[in-house]
Amino acid sequence: MHNRSPASRTGRPRSVTADAAILAATRAALVELGWSKLTLGDVATRAGVAKTTLYRRWAGKNELVVDAVAELFDELQLPDSGSLAADIEGVVLQFAAILARPEAKSGLMAVVAEATRDDALRERIRASVVDRQKRLVVEGRSRAQERGELPPETDPAAASRTADLIFDMVAGAVVHRTLVSGQPVDAEWVRGFTLVLLRGLAGEAAHPAAG
Repeated sequence: MHNRSPASRTGRPRSVTADAAILAATRAALVELGWSKLTLGDVATRAGVAKTTLYRRWAGKNELVVDAVAELFDELQLPDSGSLAADIEGVVLQFAAILARPEAKSGLMAVVAEATRDDALRERIRASVVDRQKRLVVEGRSRAQERGELPPETDPAAASRTADLIFDMVAGAVVHRTLVSGQPVDAEWVRGFTLVLLRGLAGEAAHPAAG
């Protein structure tokens, strides 16, 4: 289970049930009230906890909303479909389905907008959302290498750079398609996108990045 707490603190152990209720209440408040009107007091009331409970866990609204959004993306699972193409298509469709949910759309767009003027918030987004979900890229490439679809990697630094690039391509394309262009991420689009991505991976395998 991923640790969503901002920092380890001494005292009474945290309640997983309370955390889940707080994060769910945060997402509901975002949809209903929007970023500007959301307050920790309102979230506490919705979650049925004392406001001090929130302040013991999160320093403020920014951190709380990032963790509420990050929990949604933790639902992503890489399917083991027997081929790299099918695995990519499966996870992209899952990602698009999460982004289409009002609470994900409201939360992600709000924190990204705030992060343009808050470096600490940008770092929290990277740690809580981006870095956590890069596991899907690493897992997918490892499976593909075991099946012989991709060659093994001998340079860890180059492999890390490639994983970053793959994640940026997938996340950037799906977020733009869903939240900016407002176009459907349907099976036909996903097949076309996956084909382009796989052609790029084939080229990367033939011409590995310089160290």
